[in-house]
Amino acid sequence: MTVEPNRHLYEICHNVPKVELHCHLFGTIRKNTFLEFNERAGKPFTDKEILAFYIRGEKPVGVLRAFRTLDSRLIKYARDLYRLTFEYLEDAKSHNIHYTEFSWNPTGTVISSGIPFKDAQRAIADAIEEAHSKLRITGRLICAIDREDSPERAVQMVDWMIANPDPIHTIGIGIDYRETNRGPQLFFDAYARAKEYGFKLTAHAGEFETPWQNVQYAVNSLQVDRVDHGYSMLHNPELVQQILKEQKVITVVPTNSYYLRTLPRSQWASKHPIRQMIKLGLKIHPNSDDPTLHDSNSTKDWMMMVECFGATIEDLERFSLNGIDGCWAPDESKLQWREDIKDFFKHYK
Repeated sequence: MTVEPNRHLYEICHNVPKVELHCHLFGTIRKNTFLEFNERAGKPFTDKEILAFYIRGEKPVGVLRAFRTLDSRLIKYARDLYRLTFEYLEDAKSHNIHYTEFSWNPTGTVISSGIPFKDAQRAIADAIEEAHSKLRITGRLICAIDREDSPERAVQMVDWMIANPDPIHTIGIGIDYRETNRGPQLFFDAYARAKEYGFKLTAHAGEFETPWQNVQYAVNSLQVDRVDHGYSMLHNPELVQQILKEQKVITVVPTNSYYLRTLPRSQWASKHPIRQMIKLGLKIHPNSDDPTLHDSNSTKDWMMMVECFGATIEDLERFSLNGIDGCWAPDESKLQWREDIKDFFKHYK
């Protein structure tokens, strides 16, 4: 079944019970929160620069610089992380996200912000508990390796997690920041140590048209449970077939800015790798990544899968179920969510 443009599409994409598996805490910061933190820090950014972050596409100041400045200048106290977390979960719930596994980079918080890991993790966990109590949304934390830092720092991050266990809230590791020339092989030791201690594993790989070998290494050597982005795998048909056979979940980001910058606007949607991933039947799941800084939200992202990349109602149901398969929630919760999703889509068939 195809979808007529916008007919019931907002209703479907907003109301479908969703999980989110690929979202960065700093990328959810509300505009007013950013402005307040910036004012408190003596305005390392002008208000104009901050407002320019909240647009779709190329920005005068890059998002990665914003993240670095949050670490080095704007995030001062553990309570700041509490605020970011609660506000993100509040916004996520408003788009009918019931469960989310979101990423935070402890290295920047500990080394640059000077907040001890234990205190930072506790503040995030407290916000998760508060949001669950007040909003009925479940949040879980992924500690993400800063791939622009050293392999030794990555192992150190895992050691912080081991020394301060919180198995209810902190359930896995990931890896993010700029992938160019920072392949996943640099961080084998950190992943092996996390796996040894029972943490779940994911990794950004194949973003920004980085080599398909990065995806292959993440899947076969790091043995990740799922892959974030993964677009460059399309350059290796054998790897695609392996991932299809293994039914590995790939968390894709409709608002990923790389292809918006590098493809002609007239060809962006038709040549975007997500369109090909849908056609190939890869087990993809759409996510918001940095929703506020991409001027988007989960509802818009899911709508883009139809409006930009040719997905159908049946595809949206499949994406929803892929998210359940890929998440790290208890089996009994996943069973119930699958039934809820199937019941929801019965009304659109």
